[in-house]
Amino acid sequence: MKVVNDSQPRVAIVTGGAKGIGRGCALELAACGMDIALVDLLDDELARTKSEIEALGRRCLTFHADVANFAAAQKIGADIANQWGRIDVLFNNAGKANPKGLLDISEEEFDRTIEINLKSCFNWCRAVVPTMQAQGAGRIINMSSINAHSGGVTSAVSKFSYAAAKAGILGLTRSLAKELGPQITVNALCPGLIKTETPNAVIRAREEELVTGIVLNRCGTPQDIAQVVKFLATSEPMFITGQDFIIDGFQWKL
Repeated sequence: MKVVNDSQPRVAIVTGGAKGIGRGCALELAACGMDIALVDLLDDELARTKSEIEALGRRCLTFHADVANFAAAQKIGADIANQWGRIDVLFNNAGKANPKGLLDISEEEFDRTIEINLKSCFNWCRAVVPTMQAQGAGRIINMSSINAHSGGVTSAVSKFSYAAAKAGILGLTRSLAKELGPQITVNALCPGLIKTETPNAVIRAREEELVTGIVLNRCGTPQDIAQVVKFLATSEPMFITGQDFIIDGFQWKL
């Protein structure tokens, strides 16, 4: 039974929403008329993005939380549902790179990479799905990576532990799409080289060289990702679920 209050604006949760891709996608969803809940550990950046969302005329809640914390996700998810009466979109964007190879990484570092990138998706899906099921609809978008397909390469963001976590997200996405359909769609994004407002040192040092391996001859931007997030979050009707979208400008030289 659908219990959502359709008189209220749609609500999107964006983890890792303080800056970079998360910020860009949160602003795009706000521009589409959604109220936004941001989850991150970066308080100053959270405040800035909140102000930008409110300047678009939308409401914004911010939560200082570690996305790998299961209990925090459940509490925040319940708080958002209680305060705003609905949760329509979850964008599991938060993640963290680990540039260390097999013989350099510690067990604790490997576990933390899996927790932030993969377990966080479980945490937040578990937090929002009851609300989405009660209202009879929902959209979940999980952030994976091109490295889920290619494995880790020379980029500082894509060694094996990161690639393994991002590949796990694809399995989670396909499985939850089957489990939660037809009311809830679950899809994944696999970005390639994305240049944010604070690009990593590898991109800064090697950008000209790196883009020669991209057919569209440039790095991607948060806005490139935001257009796909907007499509998956807002398009009606929606006959796409369980898919992973490669957004890399055709990065043929990995």
